[in-house]
Amino acid sequence: MTKKTAKRHHSTRSSGKSATDSSISNHSDKVRIDKWLWSARFFRTRNLAKKAIEGGKVHIGGQRVKTSKEVSVGDVITIRQGSATSMSEKTVVVQGLSEQRGNATLAQTLCQETEESIARREYYHQQRKLANLARPDKYYGLKMAIFPSNCV
Repeated sequence: MTKKTAKRHHSTRSSGKSATDSSISNHSDKVRIDKWLWSARFFRTRNLAKKAIEGGKVHIGGQRVKTSKEVSVGDVITIRQGSATSMSEKTVVVQGLSEQRGNATLAQTLCQETEESIARREYYHQQRKLANLARPDKYYGLKMAIFPSNCV
């Protein structure tokens, strides 16, 4: 690198802050909901987070949101995930903000699930278990077909 290019590089820097310094300062303000859901590890990709938001599966304060909605610390977010038979709905309170996806330990510090949400999910989990116990298995149906008099 010559003196001219070194001078040019030095003059284009703004106040000596690096790119990581500016992203850290944004953490204290607000973060887009799709980035936050991805960094808090609710979805594997930002595209999946975006699809869930557009599909009405994410609410802030009981209201549907768009992907550009910004969240801040203290917001209450309701997230529905899963298929129709095993739908899970979580209500979390935002405790930290991050635009970068970190490890799972860091992701756990970004939110706290409410007690009501934990109790509701446990209740529905128990209901699914009971529904599976009441359903006869395939071996019972096979036995009925082969030996109808023994299954009464």
